[in-house]
Amino acid sequence: MLYLFVLAVIALVAPVIYANIKPITSNKRAKRILTTGIFSFFGVIAAITVVSMSGSPAFAQEAATAAASGGIASGLAYIGAGLVTTGSCIGSGIAVASSATAALGAISEDGSLFGKALIFVALAEAIALYGVLVSVLILNKV
Repeated sequence: MLYLFVLAVIALVAPVIYANIKPITSNKRAKRILTTGIFSFFGVIAAITVVSMSGSPAFAQEAATAAASGGIASGLAYIGAGLVTTGSCIGSGIAVASSATAALGAISEDGSLFGKALIFVALAEAIALYGVLVSVLILNKV
């Protein structure tokens, strides 16, 4: 099992070493090295996950207890909580991106608009907090 962790570290470090040995001359080559490093690292992490969970009797017992206790309802609740949090955070990011740029533009022209601009950015950020609150409420029902 230790060899898989060593392989993950090598997969993370190898593209950086390769990029330092041969100088990057084009953007295309840099993107290829970065993509290779990312895919190799996460591939090794996926392999570690599969290997560690495939032969473990504790994992089999945990899966059997989860299936007996909650079934599909608890699994769908977890998926719902994840989707709520994901959607609210993406929506909040879009809202903050547009409102914060407009607020910075307004503040640069007139400094007295700082309070009003801060309120609009805070309202956009509150969307993510509402999503997290709803996901906590969903998880409390499970």
